[in-house]
Amino acid sequence: MKLYCDPISTTSRPVLMFIAEQGLDVEIVKVDLLAGEHLAPEYLAINPNGIVPFLVDGDLKLGECAAILKYLAIRAHATAYPEGLKAQVKVDEAISWFNTRFHEVFCLFGCYPVIGVPHGLSPEMAAAMLAYGAEHSPRWLRLLDEQMLGGRPFVCGDQVSLADYMGLSFCLLGDLVGFDFAPYPNVAAWIARMKARSGFAPTYAAFGTFVGFVRTPAKAA
Repeated sequence: MKLYCDPISTTSRPVLMFIAEQGLDVEIVKVDLLAGEHLAPEYLAINPNGIVPFLVDGDLKLGECAAILKYLAIRAHATAYPEGLKAQVKVDEAISWFNTRFHEVFCLFGCYPVIGVPHGLSPEMAAAMLAYGAEHSPRWLRLLDEQMLGGRPFVCGDQVSLADYMGLSFCLLGDLVGFDFAPYPNVAAWIARMKARSGFAPTYAAFGTFVGFVRTPAKAA
């Protein structure tokens, strides 16, 4: 089994952290996004979408972070994707929420423009997107803080789930803009709890370096 990924990829990190914590026998193949390796003919022959992460397990070829997480969890009988139907669909619901409501406002508008994503943004458009994200993100952060967490240790209850791995990666994009989670104490505590897990440090080391590179010019200005 091979996972094609890049640690600086927001959707690669949840899979990498889950694999690290579960000790799964998965060969990690880095596809360097900054070097454009995801668009190289060799990689496009494997995954015509040209994105990461991408899992190959025999004749199965599987893209999309959520689908890969679920596949690996089911194979490993991991409690992070519970077998009970009602518990399972609550994890599905949380993953979908992070992928839609939260990702659109906090990530796409509030964080990504600082690194020029989507590509081709003018400075004016980037500033407008960041302003929109800053204005509208609090709604979803309050919901995450007060309703989804609400003092519980993890997003779906008392034990870590696939939604936590996904949500953590999205939230930590806030590091790109120096986002302060202090006004959201349940979120801040949850992030600290996830950072203390064994899979965090090895998974997020490269992202931390990338954030430092992004943030350095802003500090020097």
